[in-house]
Amino acid sequence: MMKSISYIIIILLISYRTNGQTVQEVIIPSYNDQYCDVIKKLESGQTDINYKEFRESFIESEQFRKASEQKKIYDSLEKEIYKEIKNKNYEAVITITKLMLSIDYTSMKAHKFLQQTYKITGDTVNYKKYHDIEFGLLNSIVKNGDGKTCSTAWPVIQISEEYFILDMIGASLLAQSTNRKGGFCDKMDVMVDGGKKTYYFEITNVFKGYEKLLNKN
Repeated sequence: MMKSISYIIIILLISYRTNGQTVQEVIIPSYNDQYCDVIKKLESGQTDINYKEFRESFIESEQFRKASEQKKIYDSLEKEIYKEIKNKNYEAVITITKLMLSIDYTSMKAHKFLQQTYKITGDTVNYKKYHDIEFGLLNSIVKNGDGKTCSTAWPVIQISEEYFILDMIGASLLAQSTNRKGGFCDKMDVMVDGGKKTYYFEITNVFKGYEKLLNKN
């Protein structure tokens, strides 16, 4: 039996019980596009996909607008999940992460929470699936460049991807600026492993996403 969680999450759980699906499943958007089609494949366990194309397809999907509209909900879910992890309420963690993925399936943070929880609970099949998806998404960024210069920057579609990667390498942000020398990128000055380093993230698709949200037509 799931332990009690906050009122806002209870309301969200009720609101997401649609189309015969339960909150133990990712709610796949009903748009007829590449983004939604690939989620179906990933949820079925077909994790050998082109993750860079998948991330980019999110910007093209109508779900990208929907996710922007639901950002406050997503942020509330993320805040709630830390409480449930601390309380070792693993069923709630699984439910909340799948609600997060129902909003934005490209979220590496949600996949990380999910695969780690399945590992703890001994569900090896789902652990492997969401582990493979998390690192498929991650590698589609860090294996497309070295992040050392603007011309070899890591390509992101959302700023949240930048902070996820910095967190993964244990880096603390010192300063951020936009750089156009050799490309269009975010320059991130950080402290990592006791020293200062600079990483670059290519942000053309970030601004493409901004333009999509500004263009309501």
